[in-house]
Amino acid sequence: MSCLEMPRSPVPDFLGEPPRAFNDAETMQPRAPAAVPADARNGARVKTQDVRPEGVYRPNYNFLTPNMRSPEYVQMSTAAAITLGVMGGYMHRTSCTRCLNLLLTYPEGCRANCAYCGLARHREAERNYADRNFIRVDWPAVPYDQVIDIVAAGGDGGRFHRMCISMITHPRSDADTRVVLKKWVERVQHVPVSILSNPTTMTRQDVLELKDLGADIFTVALDAANPIIFDRTRGSGVQSPHSWDKYWEILNAAAEIFGPQRFGAHLIVGMGESDHDLLTQVQKIRDLGGHSHMFAFFPERGSLMDHLPPVPRPQWRRIQLARYLIDYRNHHFERMRFDASGTLIDFGLPQDQIDAVIDAGFAFRTSGCPGKEADDVSACDRPYGDSPPRDIASYPFKLNGNDIRKVRRQIDAGMGRPSVAVSRRDREQR
Repeated sequence: MSCLEMPRSPVPDFLGEPPRAFNDAETMQPRAPAAVPADARNGARVKTQDVRPEGVYRPNYNFLTPNMRSPEYVQMSTAAAITLGVMGGYMHRTSCTRCLNLLLTYPEGCRANCAYCGLARHREAERNYADRNFIRVDWPAVPYDQVIDIVAAGGDGGRFHRMCISMITHPRSDADTRVVLKKWVERVQHVPVSILSNPTTMTRQDVLELKDLGADIFTVALDAANPIIFDRTRGSGVQSPHSWDKYWEILNAAAEIFGPQRFGAHLIVGMGESDHDLLTQVQKIRDLGGHSHMFAFFPERGSLMDHLPPVPRPQWRRIQLARYLIDYRNHHFERMRFDASGTLIDFGLPQDQIDAVIDAGFAFRTSGCPGKEADDVSACDRPYGDSPPRDIASYPFKLNGNDIRKVRRQIDAGMGRPSVAVSRRDREQR
């Protein structure tokens, strides 16, 4: 079944910033986390009230948040909930997502404090865990058995190409991920499972056991493109437990255990890194046999970086294109050229080859674990997870001619050359 266009609905956004060439390191400084009152720490309010959950819970600040825990309950993205049929809603130019993104949930929430994340620990002061936004949307909580029953019975209409278990930093996360994975594999063999891991609490043995239990792909949300930005946004700089070395330790283990094309890493563009920094990581991951899943930085409400500008489109587009060339066209970033600041200025390929990739459009679709359409088309399309519909960063659907022309203008602006927004096909027909 295809994802058909549905009526449009307004989506709030954070745009309106003046044009920028790129997001520099000096600008992209998170706020320091404030102290959390003792009566709000570790899910104290939810556990004290101890409201029994009943069916699907949609984040609602007018009600007491129920005491929900994985593996009995999981949260899912709004797009997944709409596709699954557990809530209504519309999405711009599409009606579904191809990936059932599931998030482990506990009253204590995630014990990490990543600066750009809506689930971060510092938000205990203002919002209970199950009510927090993540990747720009609410995540309703659903009984896990109900989720399995719907998909096993074909209630998704065959639209899900993949399921992803998103771990969080919590003492029970490792054990409960195994339970969620095992139950899924036993009943829903036709939908493969990806693991979005939490390296901080994991060992090589954990990675091996998830593979043995039936996980298809293993991913690591590296996110930051160098150790300095990682520590500033995910480590000691924001009182968070993650470390660059530990994340790479588990990523290397995944490369060995899951093998080529079966692992990947998330990277966020626009948090203060240079193009050279980011593409160095893309090439390193590709040399190991994996793929990079790219996200455009967009300020998440309630996060420690919600006051900072989204990544400029020209910067984002040239990185999308360069990453695609490395991951799917066997191109090497050492053939690309960078200026003294590390900004990409030449892709290192003839223009007609660049034009062909742009015209195809695949480089600008949401990147992530593959689905059933093609190796370079992600099931994890995350509709509008890194942009509002009026200024799409990652396209969750096939680009049309107008989309391609807009992308071309943005790439040309980012490479410092005038754009006539003419495709290779248009030029050949002249």
